[in-house]
Amino acid sequence: MATPTVFGAAYSVYVRIVRLALEEKGVAYRLEDVDIFSKHGPPAGYEKRHPFLRIPAFEHDGFRLYEAGAITRYIDAAFTGPALMPATPRGRARADQIIGILDSYAYRTWVWDIYVERTKPAPDEAKIAEALPRAETCLTAIEALIEGETFFFGDAPTLADLHAAPMIDLFQGTSDGARLLANHPRWRSWWATMSDRPSWAATAA
Repeated sequence: MATPTVFGAAYSVYVRIVRLALEEKGVAYRLEDVDIFSKHGPPAGYEKRHPFLRIPAFEHDGFRLYEAGAITRYIDAAFTGPALMPATPRGRARADQIIGILDSYAYRTWVWDIYVERTKPAPDEAKIAEALPRAETCLTAIEALIEGETFFFGDAPTLADLHAAPMIDLFQGTSDGARLLANHPRWRSWWATMSDRPSWAATAA
């Protein structure tokens, strides 16, 4: 079977989500660097892979995809290896619900409104302060849906865990994120386990 290719940059949250899925499935892959924030933008012709000029894009044996959620579900279905979604319909629905929360609410708040803002030479403190209640809501809402003791849905990670990890990594690296997570021991325990996975080390930027 042809080796899949991930198009994107190692620093990207969503590229790392896709790479984590490949690592957890034990699939060899190639990462082709595409930096949409470079001075000259993405390479010529990239719009044929992703019409919105975002990352990641993906190709496997002539089959092209974009959007991380679609890519990771394809990876889980197309390759052998451990299942990356719960076995029951309700479990899969819960995992999809967490992924939806992460995409719709947590990513913007945790990564852009807090992490990116905090790393600027002159952070907008008012913007960060406004984002903190939303960040707490995301932590609390997802925590209420966690069913497993080790990972979100048992003793092995699912796509929901893999989706959350790169976002939490950046968020908890800020003083604001660390302060909020101090009140969520379940999240802290999960992060200690997730960040110790071989797949996490293998996908480090």
